[in-house]
Amino acid sequence: MRKIRVGIFGVSGKMGSEVVRAVNRADDMTTSGGIDINEDRSKIGRAEVVVDFTHPDSVMDNIRWCLERDINMVIGTTGFNDERLAEVRELVEQHPGVGVLIASNFSIGAVLMMKFAAMAAPFYPSAEIIELHHPNKADAPSGTSATTARRIAAARAEANLDPVPDATVHDAGARGAVVDGIHIHGLRIQGLVAHQEVLFGETGETLTIRHDSFDRVSFMPGVVEAIRYVMEHPGLTLEMEDVLGL
Repeated sequence: MRKIRVGIFGVSGKMGSEVVRAVNRADDMTTSGGIDINEDRSKIGRAEVVVDFTHPDSVMDNIRWCLERDINMVIGTTGFNDERLAEVRELVEQHPGVGVLIASNFSIGAVLMMKFAAMAAPFYPSAEIIELHHPNKADAPSGTSATTARRIAAARAEANLDPVPDATVHDAGARGAVVDGIHIHGLRIQGLVAHQEVLFGETGETLTIRHDSFDRVSFMPGVVEAIRYVMEHPGLTLEMEDVLGL
């Protein structure tokens, strides 16, 4: 059986180490090498796909390096805003035949949580998000919570809902970040991995959708499927819905 050659950026990190184990467990893949930040990227050898779990400060240069060499990418590093995504789209267009997948979360449960949240959003006037992560996470709010907020906001706009009710006058930051009109509250606590609650409210009831990743191994089935996907789907893919057929 032919095996996909996979390189790992951020190979010594907690996510990178899990990627190595997951790739080596897959029958149709093999690791071709890995590096950490500021190391020689050529150490990935003859990789066909690079999985990037590094840092927002490094990921854009990693994308440029890989696309210049026609190497597909699966990216779990966060920190992508509209400006960065526009640059990635431009780079991908300059390298037809190369696939790049950027996902804010590879956990199957987290992908379903975001989908369920978008389904529930038109039915509730109130919606807020609490995201809880380990204290070494580089960005806040998390990429998952920002993606969830945008999807909730889009569903609310399609349903012609009014803005989320909120009479707060004096804030001092306690109301959290706001993404497309949805408040996000970020916690960074030792002992956590990755967790998110989406809370919806209507008079007389609330609905809470929660997902918990207790171990980074929970992200690996999605990463493995994403590697297979980019080999067959050139261009830019955002998030995991297409990979999972949702």
